[in-house]
Amino acid sequence: MPIENPAAENAPGTADNVQRTDVQRDFVRQIVREDLASGKHVAIRTRFPPEPNGYLHIGHAKAICLNFGIAREFGGWCNLRLDDTNPGKENPEFVAGIKEDVRWLGFDWHELRHASDYFEVFYRAALKLVEDGKAYVDDLTPEQMREYRGTLTEPGRPSPYRKRSIEENLDLFKRMRAGEFPDASKTLRAKIDMASGNINLRDPAIYRIRKVAHQNTGDAWPIYPMYDFAHALSDAMEGITHSLCTLEFEDHRPLYDWCVDNVDLAGHPQLWQSVVDAGLEAKPAKPRQIEFSRLNLSYCITSKRKLAQLVNEGLVDGWDDPRMNTLRGLRRRGFTPAGLRLLIERLGISKQNSVIDYALLENCVREDLDATAPRRMAVLDPLKLTITNLPGNHEETLRFANHPKDESFGAREVPFGSTVWIEREDFAEVPPKGFKRLVPDGEVRLRGVGIVKCEEVVKDAAGDIIELRCTLDPESRAGLPGADRKVKGTIHWVSARHAVVAEVRLYDRLFDAAAPDDESDGKSWIEHINPEAKRIGRGWLEPAAAAAEPEQRFQFERLGYFVADRVEHRPDAPVFNRTVTLRDTWSKR
Repeated sequence: MPIENPAAENAPGTADNVQRTDVQRDFVRQIVREDLASGKHVAIRTRFPPEPNGYLHIGHAKAICLNFGIAREFGGWCNLRLDDTNPGKENPEFVAGIKEDVRWLGFDWHELRHASDYFEVFYRAALKLVEDGKAYVDDLTPEQMREYRGTLTEPGRPSPYRKRSIEENLDLFKRMRAGEFPDASKTLRAKIDMASGNINLRDPAIYRIRKVAHQNTGDAWPIYPMYDFAHALSDAMEGITHSLCTLEFEDHRPLYDWCVDNVDLAGHPQLWQSVVDAGLEAKPAKPRQIEFSRLNLSYCITSKRKLAQLVNEGLVDGWDDPRMNTLRGLRRRGFTPAGLRLLIERLGISKQNSVIDYALLENCVREDLDATAPRRMAVLDPLKLTITNLPGNHEETLRFANHPKDESFGAREVPFGSTVWIEREDFAEVPPKGFKRLVPDGEVRLRGVGIVKCEEVVKDAAGDIIELRCTLDPESRAGLPGADRKVKGTIHWVSARHAVVAEVRLYDRLFDAAAPDDESDGKSWIEHINPEAKRIGRGWLEPAAAAAEPEQRFQFERLGYFVADRVEHRPDAPVFNRTVTLRDTWSKR
């Protein structure tokens, strides 16, 4: 798939802090508009149905924004439904994480539902299919079923158990429900068409025996419905009008429609009563499944299995490791919900799978943070600078705007003394061509202070520079006649006496290859883990930065965007994570 990187200035959509003037007109929204205009629907109802077997990742953000966003845009509602039909792999911890992530992204649900809420309905619906001669109990093993299913070029073969009588199938299925048979010994299959060109219609399994306790229903059920069956009926029961899913479910759509049509919830009052008993008041719907392309980003892995492997093998520090592309990892790194929503908006909705350049996500986050993050000063690689024409105990308080583009952010007080820390890279004893910062006998403006001249370079016994001794031009200070005198460079600083030392974690992309899964270079995806994706160091911060609350974001001037770690940061022991650099540093690589 091609890698796309639409130019931000030419992409549609705007950040949350800028007034929207455009209207999204992707094909999904066009279908919704037509359905409303024709009177087919008077209200739009969607759902977001994740399986609680892991934490949500960046790929889920698109489905969340689309399902919740369309419902909100057209005055409808969206349910959060947890597809908990696979006990043993699901965990209440993931349920809590999913709910937290959806809310963090800026959405809330109409109702919280679980597929397990409908287990009795699913069972009665399956009984109906058996009674109608549309489902049968099969004794083939899973391996034999795969063998009988055929291939893309060869039709399947009917199971030898396909001609069982309705009475025998009813008896066997009820005994499956009673827990009489061992795991995987029998399967309930829909009777559709073993010669169908769509393999999903070759008598798919709709129930299997699995004697595993369920987190919500305990040991009440020894059998569990398969995803395609449960998902289609859940949508119909909840009155969902538009079932939005990714392109890999396109081939499943005929089975989705078959389940809804052949169970026919609305046509059987007794069956629908079981839906009412499940707490649903909506009339049964015939949902329309619509598929859209996944969100595929370069330098990313979105396989839940591989994400779990990273965690379980200790290759990352947990599901919320800021290197992970889980939503909780992105959140801990400092990515903003508005930045993620802006990315989804700019990408739009299509049916064409492609890989999006990770730089586009970073640019969307930068754009949001540029508008919303207050500024602070910090130094990560300190070099001592002493102003020799100020008293050694000199102290004063300077006033700095919190945001250069928005006065509503107010201002803060920053302490200043005769000794400050500057970034080591802001001085060059032998400057390269075009260097505009401090050099021996050269001048530079200390931001908000005035112009200093380097008079002496102090080195230790090993020849390393340990201090710059400078003089401050007193006439260059704010409000004095020389304040407007021009010099080539301006550098930031932190008062050495007042600086607060913090742990600073510099995060980058977890993988060093745009397509980690591509093994054409002879490397496995794990071998593409970027060893430079996490570097831990120290930083010297102005006091107003150290006093931040967890998850408070700043632009550390000239360094990048940083966030106070939501887990470990404390004002008396600050921890900051770098969210993103000020510019795209990967394009040069």
